[in-house]
Amino acid sequence: MSAATSIALERIMPPRLGSVDPSTFPDEEFDLYSIPAFDQGKPEVLQGSAIGSAKQIVQPADVLLSRIVPHIRRAWVVGDDRGRRIIASGEWIVFRGENIEPRYLRHVLVGDPFHAEFMRTVSGVGGSLLRARPAYVAKIKIPLPSLPEQRRIAAILDKADELRAKRRAALAQLDRLTQSIFLDMFGDPIRNDRDWPIKPVGHFVAGFETGKNLVANDEDDDSTELRVLKVSAVTSLRFRPEESKPLPSDYVPPPSHFVRKDDLLFSRANTQELIGATALVKHAPEGLVLPDKLWRFTWHDEPRADPHFVHWLFRQPRFRFELGRRATGTSGSMKNISQEKVLDIKVALPGLLLQRKFGRIAYAIDRLRQTGEEALSTTNTAFISLQHRAFRGEL
Repeated sequence: MSAATSIALERIMPPRLGSVDPSTFPDEEFDLYSIPAFDQGKPEVLQGSAIGSAKQIVQPADVLLSRIVPHIRRAWVVGDDRGRRIIASGEWIVFRGENIEPRYLRHVLVGDPFHAEFMRTVSGVGGSLLRARPAYVAKIKIPLPSLPEQRRIAAILDKADELRAKRRAALAQLDRLTQSIFLDMFGDPIRNDRDWPIKPVGHFVAGFETGKNLVANDEDDDSTELRVLKVSAVTSLRFRPEESKPLPSDYVPPPSHFVRKDDLLFSRANTQELIGATALVKHAPEGLVLPDKLWRFTWHDEPRADPHFVHWLFRQPRFRFELGRRATGTSGSMKNISQEKVLDIKVALPGLLLQRKFGRIAYAIDRLRQTGEEALSTTNTAFISLQHRAFRGEL
């Protein structure tokens, strides 16, 4: 797209935004656009007494772009005036302009072409401490067709995005279905409202195998095809083999460290909320090995539990809470749990036949989910292609 149809973002970044300290208006209600609110899908409605620091004053149709944890793409449009002052936390870069369709700009800000340039503006030591620098973001140029064309493109991308959202919602429904069936068949495994026999986890889990604490090579190191999993490979409760790093080229892992199909993996170190995340390995790419922070379940020679049942048992909120309660650590964010503490947790244990019945149901639902994930992947690919064409003026 020619320079005449592009603008630098500084042209739509307000030079000055008002601010307010809501705590000085303790009884007034505010609409707060914060990062947690974005993740929940709607602004928070809070009294000033519940808001601890000064905020930016924003207005309807402003477009907000998160400058923190920049690899996560967060951009949204400020909604209608609902009779309360509208404020935003300082993590947002604010855009505003009469010649901008807000929905179009949001699509630009979360698209691949912009995101690649956005990541070049980042500074910080890594992880949650990374920040995009607004002064550098201001210099990024974006395609800006006429206002009617922006609206047309936004409408097309909104429809395509809606299809993606429906596919994601269908996948979430399948997870809720499996959870509902688990509770219907077994009840709460910690409260034991069905009066099942009480057994320690060690009764049906023989123990755990683990890998080695290794300093991984740089991502662009092609001297080895072996990779070690990151903890994030299981954090989502789905196995994500792409969450891995190259192994040191001179390290030869023992056979027991390699990830295998049907492994059930467990995160023994993470934040208190995420510790104990589990994931079943449905497909294991060659050359993946365990780190020291991920464990593989091992089973008794005579099975006493179905792996699908155990997977969902470890996903139950009360069980996860118990894991977090037993975890220890001096760090405010990172906790650890020992094998002994996991194996000592007492839970309700239904009969093996009923567990296996649940396992067959969970497996069937998971096959449906796999089909849905493939459809979502296809939809995502098509959406990205549509974005590229839109921003090149080819729609």
